[in-house]
Amino acid sequence: MTPRRRDEIPTHGEDFVPSVVEIAEGVLRANWVEGVREGVRFGYTRPSPSRYPWQWYWDSCFAAIARRHFDPGRSRAELETLLAAQRDDGFIGHTIFWEGSVALSRLPFYNVASPCSFQTGTIQPPLLAWAWQIAVGDPRTEPRIAAQADWLAANRDLEGDGLLWIVQPDESGLDASPKFDPVWGRRACARIGFPLLVHRNRRLGFDARRIRDRGGPVLCETLVNTLWSLSLQALGRPSATPALVERLWDEDRGLFLDEAQPGGARPGIATWASLAPLALPDLPEGIGRRLVEEHLLDENRFLTPVAPPSVSASEPSYEPGGSRGPVRRYWRGPTWVNSAWLLWLGLRRLGYEEGAARIADGVIGAVEREGLREYYDPRTGAGLGAEDFAWSALVAELANPHEGESPP
Repeated sequence: MTPRRRDEIPTHGEDFVPSVVEIAEGVLRANWVEGVREGVRFGYTRPSPSRYPWQWYWDSCFAAIARRHFDPGRSRAELETLLAAQRDDGFIGHTIFWEGSVALSRLPFYNVASPCSFQTGTIQPPLLAWAWQIAVGDPRTEPRIAAQADWLAANRDLEGDGLLWIVQPDESGLDASPKFDPVWGRRACARIGFPLLVHRNRRLGFDARRIRDRGGPVLCETLVNTLWSLSLQALGRPSATPALVERLWDEDRGLFLDEAQPGGARPGIATWASLAPLALPDLPEGIGRRLVEEHLLDENRFLTPVAPPSVSASEPSYEPGGSRGPVRRYWRGPTWVNSAWLLWLGLRRLGYEEGAARIADGVIGAVEREGLREYYDPRTGAGLGAEDFAWSALVAELANPHEGESPP
């Protein structure tokens, strides 16, 4: 089935666009959980009730953005629950265990200091301030958001240029992306040695400077710093975009490529994260247009029927997946709705309305057929991974482009 374009959609009856919006609203409502832990009230969206029951940092930020269309009060409650988990020094973890500690069987794979830890000792892409600006209001009125930004600047800006460094692939949220294989090798996510990386970093307190000084690796990663720059701008702080361009932009390839330390290696695998700075309002226009015209709108690279694949279709490491594909395929080719939304924002900002509509229509059609899945086959739109996956409710942003405008 070919999805209809938005200008062909009727405005009454059994509409195409409202159907995906209703799917999104239903999943967000069903995945909501609330309660009290040690006197602290919490309320958040489980990413997927059957597979991901806890609160994940960036999942909650995306869920709050999608929820603003249906229930702004819960958007605020979602993000305030993240803030309720904040340590006194400003840190907020990757995963928060409101309803019970991580199971012993999963302990080797989770970045916790001990079996009874309340949250992980690692981060995820820091988009809280930006998500708050979109879904709630001015983040400058909430000092706890500033405190998290202060912690990140003090503990993850290792070279004083305003950019953050990560200590594990999963801190990027892109877990098993092939771009991490040249950096972490057998200790990358979904590889046999990943528990050894977790164990080593646990012994070092997940401290980025200690890890770097013990030989690393640590990584200046593009997506993390894109969302960091958006959050800094939401807080009224100096943008990290100029530093991102200076350090990670590869003029010859026309892509953003990460940098590992020690050694300065630049893994050259083209993934959607190489294009993620398109979401930045202050990205130099010439760079943005190269990202779009040389890569994103190339049907042999990123403009698949359900775009964008998480790895360029021209890469040897591209694994689009399938109904019987191994779990390690996630972030190695399938399309994720959050990545489509972020790049769609950049296309619209730069005036590529036809390309933005094509990406939106592909994702909308996949959701209409398959529901909210964790990720989708970029060729057929077949739903893959977890069912009732909350951040795929960002399809509501794509389906309502004028309501979905993010603040400047």
